[in-house]
Amino acid sequence: MTWIGRSLPRLEDPALLKGRGNYVADHAKGALHVTFVRSALAAGDIVGIERPAEGLVFTGADLDGVGPIRPVLHRPDYRAVGQPVLPVERVVFPGQAVAVAVAASAAEAEDLAEQVFIDIDPIEPILDFDAALAADARAVHPEAPENVLVEGRLETPGFAETVASAHAVVELELRSRRQSAMPLEPRGGVASFDEATGRVTLVASVQMPHMLRTGITDCLGIPESDLRVVAPDVGGGFGQKMSLFPEYVVLVWLARRLRGKVAWIEDRRENFLASAHSRDQAFTVRGAFAADGELLALEADLRSNVGAFSCYPVTCGVEPLMAFGELPGPYRFSQYKVRSRGVTTNTCMMAPYRGVARPMLTFTMERLMDKAAAQLGIDAVDIRRRNLITAFPHRSPTGVVYDEGSYLQAMEAAVAHVDIPAFRARQAEARRHGRCLGLGVSVFSERTGYGTPVFAQRMMGIVPGYESVDLVMDPSGNVEVRIGASPHGQGLKTSLAQLVSDEVGVTPDKVRVVSGDTDATPYGWGTFASRSIVISGGATKLAAVAAATKLRKIAAKLMEASEEDIALEDGYARVAGTNKAMPIPELARAAYHQSQRLGMPAGIRESGFYDPAGTFSNACHICEVEVDVETGGVRIVRFVVVEDAGVVINPMIVDGQIAGGVAQGIGNALYEEMIYDDDGNLLTVSLADYLPPTALEVPDLEILHMETISPESVTKAKGVGEGGTIGAPAAVLNAVADALSPFGVEINVMPATPERIRAAIRNAKVPADA
Repeated sequence: MTWIGRSLPRLEDPALLKGRGNYVADHAKGALHVTFVRSALAAGDIVGIERPAEGLVFTGADLDGVGPIRPVLHRPDYRAVGQPVLPVERVVFPGQAVAVAVAASAAEAEDLAEQVFIDIDPIEPILDFDAALAADARAVHPEAPENVLVEGRLETPGFAETVASAHAVVELELRSRRQSAMPLEPRGGVASFDEATGRVTLVASVQMPHMLRTGITDCLGIPESDLRVVAPDVGGGFGQKMSLFPEYVVLVWLARRLRGKVAWIEDRRENFLASAHSRDQAFTVRGAFAADGELLALEADLRSNVGAFSCYPVTCGVEPLMAFGELPGPYRFSQYKVRSRGVTTNTCMMAPYRGVARPMLTFTMERLMDKAAAQLGIDAVDIRRRNLITAFPHRSPTGVVYDEGSYLQAMEAAVAHVDIPAFRARQAEARRHGRCLGLGVSVFSERTGYGTPVFAQRMMGIVPGYESVDLVMDPSGNVEVRIGASPHGQGLKTSLAQLVSDEVGVTPDKVRVVSGDTDATPYGWGTFASRSIVISGGATKLAAVAAATKLRKIAAKLMEASEEDIALEDGYARVAGTNKAMPIPELARAAYHQSQRLGMPAGIRESGFYDPAGTFSNACHICEVEVDVETGGVRIVRFVVVEDAGVVINPMIVDGQIAGGVAQGIGNALYEEMIYDDDGNLLTVSLADYLPPTALEVPDLEILHMETISPESVTKAKGVGEGGTIGAPAAVLNAVADALSPFGVEINVMPATPERIRAAIRNAKVPADA
């Protein structure tokens, strides 16, 4: 019996559904509580800090010997800016922590914090690209006088000549407004000092516990062995929780200073103010096309507002450099000119959020295809047929190598499923009655499961990528798998259990996966970037194969058979062609208790290590919408996904990942936006202001699967965690543009809020034949 491809209910869920989850706040009993005192100004020089006469309040001046957070890129175009844990000279974004109050309860800590007075001499803030890149702009940081922290440029030979000879050049200016990953559980940590050992244990809601330990101990100048980091159940991360924040350094410092236990549980306002933002980008592109619709060349000026600091460890290059390298997406062309900049401003720093640059990349390429199709008089699906990658391996103009994919096949499957001719007939009928229906297509690639080779190409000072696994079968035949990855809602423990079961022949309920504890797991890089089922899964499979090999050796010895004839399944080792069988627990017991007789080392303990080059998933999303031209409201009528993620380990889990991603993509497309006023005050500080979609805005999804096997994945699976978020915005916004095409409206900003849609209609140049 194979466990691969079965929709096994998630092993993680029973405890959560029964209210027995184990979150950071559950560890706060007996702790002193911490409140951070934050800057109310976006920029200014700190003149002084007045503390109350009584109570524990600490400032940056108290943190003697604590170094700043220093993300490193070994690139000549990178401007290294250290992030002080608590600044003593200048604040550079609203919400920056300047002091910390400690008291017996959260309420008392908040009261104490309100008594702290921070005297700041205000400086006019720089909040957007135009202000930051102006010739006379003030430098946000002296290390970056032009306000550019990282920049990438490329121009392929022959680019200018190709553009000059093109039949048509199509231009677009696109904008993605600032957004938040908005995990249901905000950040938080509980740090406890152990008098007996002198160690601190930090329980924190994070995605990369090993990396967090490295970063914190570097700041504090202590050995990593002095700190244990535990990630318990994590109520969502989506990338926001894969960065090191100053608050965690302060918590560990406080636990050591006070020789006790301290807790900080962030609220939603604080999360919006000071946790990482994302998606704040402006792209200007020009596509050169032949008369038949072939894309010949692409020129792009890409700007990413990375905020006040560079995020650790992936740095501020994560968005602009991914945009630089992966803008071509699933389309083939040879000539490319690109400039991509990470621009620093007096806003909250930008860090990865599910999709990382690719929602905007896909929006850009898909809007370009639709606009070119309209300009050239070609069907929007046909122009994609002429440009999608069909031969593999494919090398993009930036040198990215694509393994086997199904870009064209996935689109054809989605188009056939939707029945576009039938939709066009319904659309025409609706227009005769004053209703605006639209259909949007989005085809995209998703680079997944990439190891150190890709991160090394980015010249990161800390090069993540590989994963390690330790697997032990105990004498009762149960399996424990300790992983460096750190799942937080992806169902990874269930999927890994299925992989192990398929190799060693036990049922998944006999497999226990341990994660999120730096004392109990091998060093690993956490869970992010659609990587875990590929890399941690690959390491797990390699360890399980080694364990299965030993089980076969033991079974062959005890049953006097050939190893090649031993099958491990349904809890037994069976000899092919006979009725001989032994329960796997008997083999496990023999491994521990009869090793001399077997002539083998005792026990069943194996390790797996995997560091692949990476693989590409792909998908096509098609969305149908109805737009109310009076209100600007958008209703999503239908949403179809055709996803190719290679071999699907657990279809139910994969469909859940797709559905969650599409929901977030719909929020990106239509609703979610972080807004600063002209003085740098954040206006969206609660869920009354910041509007994620609810179940009412997200339709039932129609999800279909394709399977392209990649030689770059041991498990034959590809990553799928970010695909829904990558493809959905372009599909939704292309559908809105299609619905409003009689008005000559272009949709070039996300989110396309009702106000923006109404303004676009008012300002539209309606074609004479509309």
